[in-house]
Amino acid sequence: MTVPMEITCRDVKDMLDRGDSFLLLDCREREEHTTAHIAAAELLPMSEIVDRVGELEPYRGKTIVVHCHHGGRSLRVANWLRSQGYDTACSMAGGIDDWSQTIDA
Repeated sequence: MTVPMEITCRDVKDMLDRGDSFLLLDCREREEHTTAHIAAAELLPMSEIVDRVGELEPYRGKTIVVHCHHGGRSLRVANWLRSQGYDTACSMAGGIDDWSQTIDA
């Protein structure tokens, strides 16, 4: 299964609405998550991911969509996850900023 490196907010919303089986991973820091977050997302801050990557083992082979504020950190995390064998990791383009403008204000 080939998964693109980036996915749009609309595509993520459609996946959620369909009930697709995937992990939506918020890689922002806890303070950012407290300010605003997507209810379906699991928080795993970028600063903790190296130490906690084992928690993602149940999702190996499943789609992991990573999001952050604007898409930069999530793209780095998705690339790193792919280098660790999570071949279906991708980044939500535009991050929660785009999500709040196009999906849920």
